[in-house]
Amino acid sequence: MQRVLIIGSAGAGKSTLSRRIGEALNIPVIHLDAFYWQPGWVATEREEWEQVVKAHVAKDTWVLDGNYSATLDMRLERADTVIFLDMPRLLCLYRVIKRRIQYRGRTRPDLNEGCPERLDWPFIVWIWNYRKRSRSKVIAKLEACGEEKQVIILDSRHSIQNFISSLTRQI
Repeated sequence: MQRVLIIGSAGAGKSTLSRRIGEALNIPVIHLDAFYWQPGWVATEREEWEQVVKAHVAKDTWVLDGNYSATLDMRLERADTVIFLDMPRLLCLYRVIKRRIQYRGRTRPDLNEGCPERLDWPFIVWIWNYRKRSRSKVIAKLEACGEEKQVIILDSRHSIQNFISSLTRQI
């Protein structure tokens, strides 16, 4: 595990898991949200964004979390391990609401400064529809990885905890 890609719905636990894996393996963690969102929640232009992602995935080691379907193929190509957090939507919504309360008016550690935590109806709808809209596409891409990559699907808090425990025992 030298280049670990973590994907899943908002609120699935990508940032938390990436930090835990980065600490366990002693490799750098890259939160894509921190590079995509500029202060004031301004999105990075597509061409620039692709260059940012290319530069990160070209590194020898990383734990990288984020969705951004336009660059998923590029990230999948370089990853040696892919973890898909296939969490229940109610859990994801709960975590996003909890995060909104916890970081009210402040920027989370996995975001760029100047992006205070926010929650709006379109984001809630995006989370609610993630399984219907995005899950099958993600699964198809993971199946296309074949045996050349280690693909791990975690679908509960318990499975994540077991994975972390197993990882730390191996090290």
